[in-house]
Amino acid sequence: MIRSLYTSVSGLISLENKQAVISNNMANANTNGFKSEELSFKSFKDVMIQNKDKIVGGQNVQNKLGKLSLGVAMDNVNTVFTQGNFKETSKAGDFAIDGRGFFVVQRGSERLFTRDGNFRVDNDGFLITTTGDNVLGVNRNTGNLEPIFVGNSKFVLHSDRSLDIGGRKTHNLATADFRDYSTLDKIGDNYYKGKNPIYNANVTVYQGFIETSNVNITNEMVNMLTTMRNFETNQKFVSMIDESLGKAASEIGAIR
Repeated sequence: MIRSLYTSVSGLISLENKQAVISNNMANANTNGFKSEELSFKSFKDVMIQNKDKIVGGQNVQNKLGKLSLGVAMDNVNTVFTQGNFKETSKAGDFAIDGRGFFVVQRGSERLFTRDGNFRVDNDGFLITTTGDNVLGVNRNTGNLEPIFVGNSKFVLHSDRSLDIGGRKTHNLATADFRDYSTLDKIGDNYYKGKNPIYNANVTVYQGFIETSNVNITNEMVNMLTTMRNFETNQKFVSMIDESLGKAASEIGAIR
């Protein structure tokens, strides 16, 4: 009976974590370039239940009754990298990636990656993200990956990702791709960290558009209701087990 209590409680903990993931998805339904997440579960390793009630040749021998699952646990939070919809803004600082790839930004000395192409020009004339980090480009003269200086000039992105700034093509907008997206880590602020980025990958970028979140709010609502019902069912099981344990302690073993 104690084992069944542990199983039900492990289910409650797992469902609570799933609810947190769903809530985070819904909270970011309007976040540009946000990719939804899914929680996967795994079962604890099954244990063999056995006793020595079996008698063979006048002796008690081991009797295997079967395997017992001890419940479920959180396995991993997986990011769903499906394409979000495009929203036209006609703003020069808005960019959207169609298909695979990421924009490259710099925070301090660290290079990070994002799908959020809602950029602006700061007071120093550099192209930055909404969190104030530098958007990187490839200098067409030196080949260096560096912050893009725009100044007060107008800038236009061409199909080859070259940026025409004030009538001169000074930079290519830096993009990157990865062979395996499951190796990427979400670190907050709509950023990802990853090893071995492919900077020369073919990435399609459009100016004047924003990629919206790929969260399907209807599906998330259905998932939330399903999770809540499953949580309530597990709660009832815990209450039933607790009541049975109470009776076992106070009534079955009582001397009358």
